[in-house]
Amino acid sequence: MDATHQALIQTLKTRFEQHPQRHPDIDWMRVQDRLKTCMDKLQILLAMEQSGGEPDVIGFDATRFEFIFCDCAPESPAGRRSLCYDAQALEARKQNKPAGSAVAMAAAMGIELLTEAQYQELQTLGEFDLKTSSWLATPAEIRDRGGAIFGDRRFGRVFVYHNGAESYYSARGFRGRLLV
Repeated sequence: MDATHQALIQTLKTRFEQHPQRHPDIDWMRVQDRLKTCMDKLQILLAMEQSGGEPDVIGFDATRFEFIFCDCAPESPAGRRSLCYDAQALEARKQNKPAGSAVAMAAAMGIELLTEAQYQELQTLGEFDLKTSSWLATPAEIRDRGGAIFGDRRFGRVFVYHNGAESYYSARGFRGRLLV
């Protein structure tokens, strides 16, 4: 394991210790042992960290025996903003195209966009997206009509809205999750 991965594990450990409410009943040593045997997943977590996601453990999937990591930055990750929803939306955009799409960037990183239910669950662990918003995995019946959904927290509540999938804003990015 190189120095970059060792530094990442230390960053993840520090974050884990600073936010115990996100992962009650999960032992850091079990997480660390898993990380050390999953170099491919550690590389994905590094990409999440480098793009501003501040990944942290938010649960354990007992059916798959995997830890759930999620972007826990207070605002939508800065390195993943100003993106339309998907490749189809990017292609449809004729002028002022963004640099890419949330779905394509997530796939390239090896993470999944949060679903609406996962986003709601994340918001029970803290207050996220008070000034930004995050694209969410959009159900086919909405996407087939040209739309996409995103979430944020305003006025002490979590909201999920819709927008044209080709839209993009400097304050909208996406959050992802990874099973390790």
